[in-house]
Amino acid sequence: MYFESNKTYHIYNRSNELVYRQRRHYLYFLDKVNKLIKPYAHFLAWCLMPNHFHFLIVAKEEGCSLINENHRPNVQVLSKNMGTLLSSYSRAFNNEIGRKGKLFSHNTLAKCLNDEQMNGDFLVNCFHYIHQNPFRAELCDKLEEWEFSSYPDYAELRNGKLVNRILAGEMLPLDEFDFMLQSYAIIEDYQVRGLF
Repeated sequence: MYFESNKTYHIYNRSNELVYRQRRHYLYFLDKVNKLIKPYAHFLAWCLMPNHFHFLIVAKEEGCSLINENHRPNVQVLSKNMGTLLSSYSRAFNNEIGRKGKLFSHNTLAKCLNDEQMNGDFLVNCFHYIHQNPFRAELCDKLEEWEFSSYPDYAELRNGKLVNRILAGEMLPLDEFDFMLQSYAIIEDYQVRGLF
């Protein structure tokens, strides 16, 4: 993954099996996100699903800086830390349940939403798509019921510290008075095409 400073990315990865089996697994993963990713990116939205995750971030300059490792010269901090996040979580998860091998079955993808072929709608559609994931997967009856997303923070049901709500308000046309109604708007498949 290559990141450019102040650009917006939809980052996601999935597994062919459950990667979070208990509430504490979600919380452990989020703790690692706070330590490894948040210092190097502004989070606009996030959602952890039982077998995958989504992050909508703006890369910070510090995250785009290069570090030199003997086995990987000129790797970016944010890219290295994404790898560390997944490998360290996988190692802890595998040790706990007596499992071996790769937990996330795909490479992590980071889709830049600032590309020329993308219009401004992609950002807002991606934001809502991320929050709608648990609802669409029928894991909850209401968006606000899913604990493991940034939706409750924007709906002012929780005061989470991961998302940068001020930056999101500057970048997205969020209706602060009717956010929940706005969030339930259906996003047609053609509107999210190209996000993956």
